[in-house]
Amino acid sequence: MMAKNLEATINVTTASESFSVSLPPIAELPFPVKSIGGNESVRQCHGVLYDAALVVPTVLFVLYLVVHAKKNLTKLCNGRSYIMISYYALLWLACVLNLAWCSLQGWQCSAGKEVAWNLLSLFTVAAVLYLEISLMAFLLQESYASGLETLALTFIISGIIVGVDMLLKVIYVFGFGFPLFIDVDSTHRMKWGFWIIHELLLTAVYGFILFVHFSKWREKLPSRPAFYHYVVVMFVVSAVAFFGCVLAGTGAAFGIWLYNLTVICYHSLYLPLLYATFLADFFQEENFLLDNAYYSEMKDAGFFDADWE
Repeated sequence: MMAKNLEATINVTTASESFSVSLPPIAELPFPVKSIGGNESVRQCHGVLYDAALVVPTVLFVLYLVVHAKKNLTKLCNGRSYIMISYYALLWLACVLNLAWCSLQGWQCSAGKEVAWNLLSLFTVAAVLYLEISLMAFLLQESYASGLETLALTFIISGIIVGVDMLLKVIYVFGFGFPLFIDVDSTHRMKWGFWIIHELLLTAVYGFILFVHFSKWREKLPSRPAFYHYVVVMFVVSAVAFFGCVLAGTGAAFGIWLYNLTVICYHSLYLPLLYATFLADFFQEENFLLDNAYYSEMKDAGFFDADWE
């Protein structure tokens, strides 16, 4: 009798062990998994080349800002331009957030890091978009008021637009659970639908600025050629991103690749482009006189009147 009980106990134990082994394996999860030191909680999303394409240009630009920080701060203090001080501070904030975003790509593919990654992405995109929208608002102004009035109006308009954009993203990500900032679920239709509308709006705005530039109303816009080089570049990037989102929404792998390419270009090259277009000339002036064509034109129009009072 004892032998039979012992045999039954062994059979039950064996059945229990078989049941525990038959649970769904990690390989069936919808994410590619990479085992590191026996820990299978780290999922690999992008390769080394993708991460390097994001991190290397971003780090180099931050180092450039650090090297020139003392000289730039001196010029800002002597120049007393509230507009340039504000944009330089916003540039630094966007650079720090963008550097963190580029360096922590693994968060979006690590178990338990989804919330932290979504928050980091939300604030990073908001900071960069705030700069982008404020510059578009500046380009679309028909006339220049005094410096402080223009600065306040531009920042208010940009803040409202970016605030609405952030609210929608918060609802999408934390309300409905749509993976806007996570690339592992690349076939989510609602995700691509949101980005299609987002990129379409940006493309339309840059297209409108180009249309005005080549129309009879071109005198209402600044005449500096670098502005339109910037607008052309941003129009092309936004249009390509829009096209990539449309293809990705249909499940095309090429669309996902194309969109990821625009993400790399935007996060690694946009801030250096912005600096070269709108801030570099200011810091290259030797005697703080702002006597180049761009700043002379703005000064004659009264754009810096409040800054020099």
